[in-house]
Amino acid sequence: MSEGSPRAKPPPEPTPLRARHAPATRVRQLFVVLAVLASGAVLVGLVFFTKGEPTTAAPAPLVPAVRVAVAEPETTGLSVVTHGTVAPRTESELVAEVPGRVVLVSPSLEAGGFFSAGDELLRLDGREHEIDVERARASVKLASSEARLADAELARRRELSKRGIASSADLEQFESRAAVARASLDQVEANLAQAELDLERTVVRAPFDGRVRERRVDLGQFVSPGVSLARIFAVDYAEVRLPIRTEDLSYVDVPLGVGVDGIAALDVPVTLRAELGGEEREWPARLVRAEGEIDLTTRMLNVVARVEDPYARHANDRSPLPVGLFVRAEIDGRQLEAAYVLPTMAIRDRNRVFLADADDRLRFRDVKVVRRAGNEVVIAAGLDPGDRVIVSPLPNVTEGMRVRALPAEAP
Repeated sequence: MSEGSPRAKPPPEPTPLRARHAPATRVRQLFVVLAVLASGAVLVGLVFFTKGEPTTAAPAPLVPAVRVAVAEPETTGLSVVTHGTVAPRTESELVAEVPGRVVLVSPSLEAGGFFSAGDELLRLDGREHEIDVERARASVKLASSEARLADAELARRRELSKRGIASSADLEQFESRAAVARASLDQVEANLAQAELDLERTVVRAPFDGRVRERRVDLGQFVSPGVSLARIFAVDYAEVRLPIRTEDLSYVDVPLGVGVDGIAALDVPVTLRAELGGEEREWPARLVRAEGEIDLTTRMLNVVARVEDPYARHANDRSPLPVGLFVRAEIDGRQLEAAYVLPTMAIRDRNRVFLADADDRLRFRDVKVVRRAGNEVVIAAGLDPGDRVIVSPLPNVTEGMRVRALPAEAP
């Protein structure tokens, strides 16, 4: 291109595409916003002009379901349950009364052995005591002869004194000799009785029907007076010492005063139970006496039950009851007529029950509770036959409220 020709204009730059469409996009967005606002205003207006008055409905009353037990009168025995340990009625220590060497031991004189009253259990060497007996008998014969001679001389002197031949001084002298002879005879006779008793004591016999707890001497052993030979106990009957709470005394006829021969005697049936040999066993017993005071430690009264023939030596229809066994005792108490036995859940506030009447409304009733034992309560008064007693928990109740009664066995 020459210098004198006119300069050509450069071509214009192209406009971006986003710049060309931006105004149209903003218009459409504004239109959408206005349309949404208008629709909302229309809906608000419709709701405002078409709303009605709100309806209210009373809530349905809540009727609680309760379990009820039907009250039925029955005859109930107010028994008392306690525990104790079987003990022998008598336990003795066999003691040597004379010295001697053990020459015989009975086979029964072993730990656990049984024996009868009068059985020979042990014998000591009695030869020395036999000699003492013979010596004492000889002394008795000699003293008897001297006493007879002194009595004869005294008789002659009295006859002579009556005739006036013998003086009173001579008579007194022969009377004194006769008295000395009789005293000597009495003494040697006493020695003979003692020697015979010592000889008899060389044989140790059973004082009662019993059993051996422990033997403490053996054959050939020399023993002195006072040495323990064995320990034995009686088996004709056993005793069980049973504590009873003072509040339970109203259920059992236990006299606290003086009875026959100064003892408050009883005759109340008792059933003893214990597990022995892997089985539950029971034994009949009788309550025979009560102790004289309340135990200061336990605050209970101890009564004593007696079990005849505890080792069943004369009865084969029951198990032996060994000494030392811990047993559960059920003492038969008074019979209560027309009582009501209900679950303990039936009692509210110590002496009140809740009833469901014929219209299934809750009612309060005060009753007389005579005993609570385990899961049962015994009511003596305040209920009528057929009353439906509520036995399920109710935290908030008012008398007359409606309930829905279910049988006590229902889940």
